Amino acid sequence: MSLEYIQGLKSIFEKSVDMSEGIRTEHSLMDTLKSMWKYMAGSTLVASMCCLPSVVMVMFGLATVSTGAALSDTLYWGEEGFEWFRGTMLLIAFLCIVLGLVMYFRNQDICTLDQAKQNRRKIINTTLFVLSVSYALYLLFNYVILTELGIAVGLP
Repeated sequence: MSLEYIQGLKSIFEKSVDMSEGIRTEHSLMDTLKSMWKYMAGSTLVASMCCLPSVVMVMFGLATVSTGAALSDTLYWGEEGFEWFRGTMLLIAFLCIVLGLVMYFRNQDICTLDQAKQNRRKIINTTLFVLSVSYALYLLFNYVILTELGIAVGLP
């Protein structure tokens, strides 16, 4: 991501300032990233579980290249009765993000529906930002890093 894009997101995020009770509190984009990185990275790993096990097994010599390729195909495309696997992993990853957002907002003292209504812009901006970064991390990890590692260990 370019620096201008991140600064633009930061300015949008910082405009969603809590003005309740006359106290101005700002939470920067970096604070959000620092507190949410575990959930975003965890959801990326969970969502990539259709490809990650085969690359790791081949890399450590626990499986042959053909076995790793067959495992990746089975889990990714849902062959041989594993149609449920990829969708389930994506759902678990999404629930991990939702849980992280709920915990983040609870730590920001947004606990009731009235507080959520007052901080609606902050909640929407933070949620869209976290979902966007998580999806970008998933795409980067699954389709760039794992693909290159798979090619490096000989997977097709």
